[in-house]
Amino acid sequence: MLNKEQTDFLLVNAYNAAIRAGARIIDIYTGDADFAVDIKSDHTPITIADRDAHELIKKYLSQTRVPLLSEEGRDLLYEERRNWDLFWMVDPLDGTKEFLKGNGEFTVNIALMHNNEPYIGVIYVPYIHKIYFALKGAGCYLKTDVEPDHEALFDLPQIWSDTTRLPLCDKANEPIRIAVSRSHNTDETFEHIARIKAVHPAAEIVEQGSSFKFCLLAEGTVEIYVRTSNTYEWDTAAGEIILSEAGGVVEPFDGGAGLQYNKISLHNPHFVCRSKYFR
Repeated sequence: MLNKEQTDFLLVNAYNAAIRAGARIIDIYTGDADFAVDIKSDHTPITIADRDAHELIKKYLSQTRVPLLSEEGRDLLYEERRNWDLFWMVDPLDGTKEFLKGNGEFTVNIALMHNNEPYIGVIYVPYIHKIYFALKGAGCYLKTDVEPDHEALFDLPQIWSDTTRLPLCDKANEPIRIAVSRSHNTDETFEHIARIKAVHPAAEIVEQGSSFKFCLLAEGTVEIYVRTSNTYEWDTAAGEIILSEAGGVVEPFDGGAGLQYNKISLHNPHFVCRSKYFR
């Protein structure tokens, strides 16, 4: 178990790394220059923003002396990481398709994994200046008006000042709201939604890119999120602890409570997430 001093040190580093990476992403997002788009082995796009954010986070978090597993470093062999009891799980730019579409729905995801479970989670939404963070057993929090900053150096009191504990509500919305991906839905997604709407016919659909869907669940802005297409561990680690510390749950379709991490294969099973007030 990490002590408070260790936890505080790691939270501060993750928080500042996320904001600095967000600043670099926004520079590219709002710039005039065109940039190349490559296709990864899983047929998803990657840009200079992904690569630059990865390098920035990797360099900044190196001062923690904790190893890092990132989407842009996905080729790390299982034999090298199988015995890690503490490591960073990072998606430097989650929602690359939304970044390319220009809709602002992208995030920076940083999770600290302890014994293969999320222990700290930070999700920064740079376009709307919101940051969400959670610590295992200590709750989930939102801070607004956090502008992208290349030299972000928040200390612990600054991180905690003017935060709001989530969820923001004390009951489910009526009608309930179902979150789905903006770019990655499948026939199975809509079949699952149809089953929900058979019970909740007035349910509203909310399309949203990136891990921001976990944040909306944590807030209580939506009640349920259905995911039936490909995700990796770095897509969900920060979001899962943010949601769970706000009282919600992640339920894999193959059973069990919560997702498993640092597996041989870094793919996630399909899953459904529920907010605190919708079970």
